[in-house]
Amino acid sequence: MRYVAFALCAVILCGCAHKKHARLAGPPPPVAARVGDTESGLASWYGHPYHGRPAANGEIYDMEKLTAAHRTLPFETWVHVTNLSNDKAVDVRITDRGPFIDGRIIDLSHAAARAIDMIGPGVARVRIEVTRAPAAAAPSLFAVQVGVFRDRKNAERLRADMAARYGSARLVPREGNPPMWRVLVGAESTQDGASRLSDRIIRESGEKSAFVVRLDS
Repeated sequence: MRYVAFALCAVILCGCAHKKHARLAGPPPPVAARVGDTESGLASWYGHPYHGRPAANGEIYDMEKLTAAHRTLPFETWVHVTNLSNDKAVDVRITDRGPFIDGRIIDLSHAAARAIDMIGPGVARVRIEVTRAPAAAAPSLFAVQVGVFRDRKNAERLRADMAARYGSARLVPREGNPPMWRVLVGAESTQDGASRLSDRIIRESGEKSAFVVRLDS
């Protein structure tokens, strides 16, 4: 694996293709992994072109292993994922960051998606529950993603605008075919702080698809 003012289209490529822009209301996901924590929302899956490339934790992504990407849960957290449309479930290890599409809560590997019969639809409403947490999560920072672009110039324009408004913003490349450019604002020491920044950005700038991500990728 390699995981809104989208300057692409409303449809992104499944495998990570067939990923459609969506939005869900609800509380932000937990910052630290605690056994028993739960979250519900949309899951997607990813395979090529991320298969064989480094995941955010440094290991090589193998789409036929039971792994997943999450925006904020620490690496090595294990979660039980249940497809709410058919009650099929799978246990996956968090090794990557994503999904970077607003409204999604987890990106599953191809093998994990196959286990719960969501390959065809590409997305499914799921419930995830933390079943095993790492002994200690490394300190991390949190930022707000406000856009993803194919065109670096468009991404740079938004980055400059966000930096002028909120003090700091950066471009983060997202490998793929085609490669993408993510625009991240801020560097907060807590998820609550990043959530407040996200609320402020939505209120002041009109970037309705802003959401919090962890900066250890």
